[in-house]
Amino acid sequence: MTFKWHGLSLIPHGTSIDFIRIRHVTYLISILITAITFVMLWINGLNLGIDFKGGILIEVQTKGPANLKELRDHVSHLDLGEVALQEFGRSDEVLIRLARQEGGEQGQIQAISKIQKALGDDVSFRRIETVGPKMGEELINNGIYAVFWCLVAMLIYIWFRFELHFAICAIIALFHDAIAVLALYTIFHFEFNSQAIVAILMTVGYSINDTVVIYDRIRENLRKYKAMPDRELINLSINETLSRTILTSSTTLLSLIALYVFGGEVVAEYSLPLIIGITFGTYSSIFLSAPLLLFFNLRRKNQSAEKIPQKA
Repeated sequence: MTFKWHGLSLIPHGTSIDFIRIRHVTYLISILITAITFVMLWINGLNLGIDFKGGILIEVQTKGPANLKELRDHVSHLDLGEVALQEFGRSDEVLIRLARQEGGEQGQIQAISKIQKALGDDVSFRRIETVGPKMGEELINNGIYAVFWCLVAMLIYIWFRFELHFAICAIIALFHDAIAVLALYTIFHFEFNSQAIVAILMTVGYSINDTVVIYDRIRENLRKYKAMPDRELINLSINETLSRTILTSSTTLLSLIALYVFGGEVVAEYSLPLIIGITFGTYSSIFLSAPLLLFFNLRRKNQSAEKIPQKA
């Protein structure tokens, strides 16, 4: 199927890009991304947010557009450590974050009281949350479990729908996508919070869709071209689905880029990892998940599977 835009094909009919020939280059790029991510993780660690390491979160509303500099001046001399302020949704809504204070629960209450006195009646307090270190540890564990079981569920789904070797290749590609999103937080030291976990899970879910489309075409072509070598068949399948893959990813990315540019600081913080994740998810579907099938005897396994119903 050829998609057309103003009379022009985005991907010309009959396109035949040799993705298999450049697979070693793309493998190397992915290995480098993975290695850099783990090295940076070892050197810098993650800049864990309040969700994970504990702290105080206060949402306030001002009587007009918030003056962040003035608000910051009010709270900066309270000796509460680093206090972060940012607009939250609208111009009159501000999110205040500060690290967990010493002194247990009493210390948190005193810190909140100091901020309330410093800001006075100029603002209304809409939400105050404190996250303890134990709750943060539980959130970290829950986040790891969520990503792990998501990958296991994907493995089982692809295994049942195709074959085990398809599932193994898909999981390698999905793991690569999750690492690519994590790279954003290790290299640029952005705050790693619960939104980052959501971004990783959404990336995995989006990426598997593109991979399934290519795998469906490979399986269809295996039945259609029984004498075609695996290398040519995989290349043909990727090229035949290239328009669909590029168009769906592009439209999604356009929406996310608009959110990143016009959505404000909080929305941008959420949309940026999704932009990175979907970009690498599209890349891995084309350059990793399908070419990795060459490590297996694709045609022999498929023929064996087709012989079973014939005997029955």
